[in-house]
Amino acid sequence: MSKFGLGRGLADLKEEIGNVPDISILTGGERVVVKQIPLIQIGANPDQPRKTFSDTDLEELASSIKEKGVLQPILLRSVQGKPYLYEIVAGERRFRASKLAGLTEIPALVKTISNENAMEIALIENVQRENLNPIEEAAAYKNLMDKCGYDLSDVSRLIGKSESYIKNSIRLDKLPISVKTMVEQGKISASHARTIAVAEDPEAMANLIIEKNMSVADTEKAVKKTNRSTKSRSYNSKGMDDDYIIDIESKLKSSLKIPVKLQEMRGGAGKIILSFSSRLQLQELVDKLTSL
Repeated sequence: MSKFGLGRGLADLKEEIGNVPDISILTGGERVVVKQIPLIQIGANPDQPRKTFSDTDLEELASSIKEKGVLQPILLRSVQGKPYLYEIVAGERRFRASKLAGLTEIPALVKTISNENAMEIALIENVQRENLNPIEEAAAYKNLMDKCGYDLSDVSRLIGKSESYIKNSIRLDKLPISVKTMVEQGKISASHARTIAVAEDPEAMANLIIEKNMSVADTEKAVKKTNRSTKSRSYNSKGMDDDYIIDIESKLKSSLKIPVKLQEMRGGAGKIILSFSSRLQLQELVDKLTSL
């Protein structure tokens, strides 16, 4: 059985609600019906990969909604303990534009979806539509691995991209906020950012790229002449590089089926943090570790 709750029941879903691309990945035998949900009862998903929305795009969509209405329902799930009744799984852009258009309610599909599947769906929707900038994409992959216990191979299968692509993307998540902002603003490219991620001072290198209008090739040469970050693969120390740590976490997650975090400290010491969601999962973990 697949680890993911996606890819089943598609024919039944399409027959019931029509061809809706945003939710074409949903599955299960649950009956799903389009409802009109008051906007005031809906809240954003805190794990939504996309953090930035263009004001111009939202205004254009709002104008279209005023004229034609919301042509495609958004996807929601019921939540408890929050100031709203439903949380957006897919369709936050339509939700925001509907508010701008002055609507009081929006067509939506309400489905029972776990935290993990909600993150999967939100990520897939944005990646397939190419709505995420490189920094948001990197954070989304890292979020899936940290919160859902996925390893590189899991994310690779889910997104349909190679493990090396995922690993290189995650590299951007470790950059200083100032450099991430430069990437989001288009001042430097994602390729530039990945290149300077191994530098001791990525921010200084980013400013140099902008000042001298450096190509990626020129940036690679410049980085080779500078000191490397202590987290870089090429740094000669006893510390483990980022790729090695990710590989170890990935292997442990795959074997133990739970979230794993490796933290290295000075002198070669460190700790491995294992997370479990229930006593049953704890007992299963204990059984696995004690049977080794």
